[in-house]
Amino acid sequence: MTVSGGLLGLGLGIGLLLVWRSGSRSPVRRPSAPRSRRRQQLLAAAGLTGINPAQLLALQVALGLATAVLVLLTTQTVTISGVFGVFGAAVPYLLVRRLAARRRADLREVWPEVVDNLASAVRAGLSLPEALSALAVRGPEVLRPAFERFAADHRSSGRFSDALDRLKDDLADPVGDRIVETLRVAREVGGSDLGRVLRTLATFLREDARARAELETRQGWVVQAARLAVGAPWVVLLLLATQQQTLTAYDSPVGTALLLGGGAVCVVAYRLMLRIGRLPQDIRVLQ
Repeated sequence: MTVSGGLLGLGLGIGLLLVWRSGSRSPVRRPSAPRSRRRQQLLAAAGLTGINPAQLLALQVALGLATAVLVLLTTQTVTISGVFGVFGAAVPYLLVRRLAARRRADLREVWPEVVDNLASAVRAGLSLPEALSALAVRGPEVLRPAFERFAADHRSSGRFSDALDRLKDDLADPVGDRIVETLRVAREVGGSDLGRVLRTLATFLREDARARAELETRQGWVVQAARLAVGAPWVVLLLLATQQQTLTAYDSPVGTALLLGGGAVCVVAYRLMLRIGRLPQDIRVLQ
């Protein structure tokens, strides 16, 4: 009886240990891209291919220092000038993100037209390089420079795959990646279903753009209200900084701690709001 009870307890302990060990293992994660690589992808998504991450960082530092010095000369308060210097340093990065989001929205509207032009060219008997090069003339205005560079690359080198890789870097868009890889597979393995695949993709892109535009319109007022709620206290602080009593209060340790705490709360609340209301975004898995 004692032996059986001991074996039962041992088996139960081993089972619990195995369950605990199986649940404690962390999932395998893909290594995250370096910060400079992410910044380069963001600049490409914004269409700023002439700027590198180092230049963006230098612009942030310069604008942050200029803002801090300007506020310091105005208020004679190190704490407040430091806070607004951080805000000034963040402005270029936020503008790049805004440009990337706007360009992504613009591309979402024109990708169906691009796919329709490709399907028509393939149906007319043009080769894939010719169909892509024709988009430099017949394609949407926002994408013509990228297809012009593709046409020049293909004429100079004659290597279709390398020209497609450079085209993907210029487009910097998930939908562009899918289209490019579809054309690459069609070129390498052949097939007669490319036109039908492109027409199906165009239909899907139109439905997705219509649904996303409606959702973004509905949530736009919430985002604007959140931005106003985050920015209003700091505008009031800047106005109050013209009074000597306010400057003395915020130069104290308690005032500095209040500014740091308020800044942290604003950043966390704003990012939490954006995360909750964020719509699913396509990821460039084929880049």
